[in-house]
Amino acid sequence: MGKSAGSKDPLRIAAEAQFRTAGAVPQGSGDALLHELQVHQIELEMQNEALRQAHIEMEESRDRYVNLFDFAPVGYLTLSRDAVITEANLVAAALMRVPRSRLNQRNVIDFIAPHDQDNWRRHIAAAWQGQANLTLNCELRLKRSDGSLFPAQLQCVVMEMAGRTPVMRIAFTDITERRQAEEERRIAAIAFESQEGMIVTDANGVIIRVNHAFTELSGYSAAEAVGKTPALLRSGRHDKAFYRNMWQALKATRYWQGEVWNRRKNGQLYVAWLTISAVTTPEGGVSHYVGAFSDTTEKSEAAAEIHRLAFFDPLTHLPNRRLLQDRLGHALAAISRNGLYGAILFLDLDNFKTLNDTRGHDVGDLLLVEVAQRVRAGLREGDTVARLGGDEFIMILEGLSAEAEEAALLAKQIGEKLAETIAQPFDLGGAEFHCTTSIGARLMGAHDTVEELLKHADLALYQAKTAGRNTVRFYDPSMQAALDRRSTLENELRHAIKRGEFTLHYQPQFDRLHRLIGAEALLRWQHPRDGLIAPAEFIPVSEQTSIILPIGSWVLETACAQLAAWSHGERTRGLMLGVNVSARQFRQPDFVDQVRNVLDSSHANPELLTLELTESMVLGDVADTIRKITALKQLGIHFSLDDFGTGFSSFSCLTRLSLDQLKIDKSFVVNLPGNGADAAIVTAIITMARSLGLNIIAEGVETEMQRAFLDSQGCHAYQGHLFSRPLTGEAFEAFVGGI
Repeated sequence: MGKSAGSKDPLRIAAEAQFRTAGAVPQGSGDALLHELQVHQIELEMQNEALRQAHIEMEESRDRYVNLFDFAPVGYLTLSRDAVITEANLVAAALMRVPRSRLNQRNVIDFIAPHDQDNWRRHIAAAWQGQANLTLNCELRLKRSDGSLFPAQLQCVVMEMAGRTPVMRIAFTDITERRQAEEERRIAAIAFESQEGMIVTDANGVIIRVNHAFTELSGYSAAEAVGKTPALLRSGRHDKAFYRNMWQALKATRYWQGEVWNRRKNGQLYVAWLTISAVTTPEGGVSHYVGAFSDTTEKSEAAAEIHRLAFFDPLTHLPNRRLLQDRLGHALAAISRNGLYGAILFLDLDNFKTLNDTRGHDVGDLLLVEVAQRVRAGLREGDTVARLGGDEFIMILEGLSAEAEEAALLAKQIGEKLAETIAQPFDLGGAEFHCTTSIGARLMGAHDTVEELLKHADLALYQAKTAGRNTVRFYDPSMQAALDRRSTLENELRHAIKRGEFTLHYQPQFDRLHRLIGAEALLRWQHPRDGLIAPAEFIPVSEQTSIILPIGSWVLETACAQLAAWSHGERTRGLMLGVNVSARQFRQPDFVDQVRNVLDSSHANPELLTLELTESMVLGDVADTIRKITALKQLGIHFSLDDFGTGFSSFSCLTRLSLDQLKIDKSFVVNLPGNGADAAIVTAIITMARSLGLNIIAEGVETEMQRAFLDSQGCHAYQGHLFSRPLTGEAFEAFVGGI
């Protein structure tokens, strides 16, 4: 029974190794026989274990095959020689919409569409007659159990295996989507070669394909266009805003259509109706753009002519009454949205009938054309001028101001400018002609109607005619009175300096220990007829005109002269003097030189001068403000930010300015300490001033409670009626002497 060690097989060696591991060692001949039997038993057990593992692996392999077979992405069928289905996977059953058990033992012809059965018989016959294991492809329509048909691609192969009857294996897939895609491609190809010019670009707008109609319309061949951008066709008639709006629409809606001017290769311009569609990826990105366009020049010219006849005056080419009413409606809608007043001006030429009667209608028409051109040139961009008929013109002024009075002023100024322009001589056929105009004006508000506006402007025009012609009149009597008052005020302001009607008053300023530290110079106008006119009435008028410049220069010169005079008094020589600077004055290019010259001529100490700026002035041009403040501080001048808290100064902006002081506006002080919101604002301003290392002064302090609250929050200085009203120069010196 025994074998030599050299002839032992691996199984025997493994069994003996296992036997030794168990610790059994043979001692005699009987033990050797027992040993042999025990080792042999171990060999048998190991063989059984190996067979069991092989069986498990075979079952696992079979399960994997079954899963792959059942859940493959295609349907599988096995046919016998007589075309009977002997095997099918789950996918095949799902495609045929029939349980798998009902597929088996059915002839496959039952699942072929009737019109394709002959074709199937030819294919299956060819497959059986062909070489074994050679795949034969065909496309047929298959019939589901519910009678519906679908196109399928079949791959048939005859399998011959030793000792077994040959069978046919069929793999098939539903190609409905592929057929649809092919059909769509054919349709797209036909559509692409339509009568419209077609351009396909990539996502960056580079042309990758054009059709024959594109070549016919543009003059560019496909080779010349591919690799370029549609800018190849650009006419130059559209501005950047046009193309920016086009791309914004494409990004927002993936679609744009409209009329564009294109240029052919030969330089000829034409109007095209263009449609652009974005082709998107499943992820939502844009992969291509497709543009289609056609030449609509003749159609556009005809439509434009119809539009001109319907909406424009044939003589002056201005909008007519019909278009005017439409634009008035749009203007009123805009007022409702933005809250800005507009105005309507009704212009009528004075004595136009006399010109027609004496020199003929041809000359009258020449005048109307010239007037139309002058009026159109005198309006702002976006305003409208229309001709109602005869010598009557209507102007629509939009977006004037949120304040009615300011809007009326601007409308009046525009009307007066138009009247001045029309008053210039006209050259009518070699003869000089002079003409004046009367203008009626009416403010436009959100609640007005088109009919009211036209009616009231006509009444205002009548008032202008009855007032002596060559003038501007507003429909609203109170508005007209206000404008007349303003006009008179403006004229008198221009002479006030020469007449010596301005004076400076000085309001004392105190620190928290009740010590006088300086004053603010305040402008007053002593009118010879109307008495003392409040600054709130004449300062805005001078601000909106150039009058503020000579007034500002006078204020600075007078204040510095006073500061120099105080330097000779024992009790006034150390006082600071604050001077308000207007925005228009500060923005003068030579403002720094102006201040330097005034200081030199007055011999005032610049270290005692504080220039007070407003927030709006500072924010208007921060770089210019910093440059001027820096230059003037080198002279020793101090700067205060006046009315702080009423504007929109940011902390970052303030840190860039070399300010010395913040002034809390009196509108926040008046309700202290009872108003919680104002108290919080004041506290925040004081805290911020501390963090910036700035002094702080509150104006408008009228009660001890206000002063106490400000003092408790850390305010450095005060001015207001609690301490003193603004005083004349003499009264101020007397006040100082009495402290």
